[in-house]
Amino acid sequence: MTRPKNFSREGVLDKAIPVFWKRGFADTSLQDLEKATSVNKSGLYTEFRDKEDLFIASLRHYLDTLNAEETMSTQPLGWSNVEQFLKYSYGCRGQKGCFSVNSMREYAVLPPEARELMKDSLVLLKRLLLKNIQAEKSAMEPGVIADGPDLFFRSLCRAESPTEQSAHYA
Repeated sequence: MTRPKNFSREGVLDKAIPVFWKRGFADTSLQDLEKATSVNKSGLYTEFRDKEDLFIASLRHYLDTLNAEETMSTQPLGWSNVEQFLKYSYGCRGQKGCFSVNSMREYAVLPPEARELMKDSLVLLKRLLLKNIQAEKSAMEPGVIADGPDLFFRSLCRAESPTEQSAHYA
């Protein structure tokens, strides 16, 4: 007879995201995740195959709860949607920037499925931004304007850890 689990998958993901966000995929240990989620190793392995699986599930959960598509598709399209999305994203989950963009610092060591999720999310976000910018009939090229939020999130992620930033360029 198996023991019933005393945790929810969503609860584990909500507690794992800030750990991955702060420490990164490579520097997050199983012990870090056990401590943050209050779920022991065997419980985590019952729910997730390994740390990679937990990271991918965390990233997917984060992207699903970000509500980018819903926010950016609100009618009428325009600057209001972009502003709402940026305001929500800036202080999302008590963190600065974007978990997905922050994770790009480790792109080379991330599981392929995580890289694909991030790429797909950025493609979707750019498409949604373009639709909202085009609706405003801006005098500036919409594609140039749509690159701004990407720079915004990358800057926030970099501003959080100058030591790490210099290490990446060393």
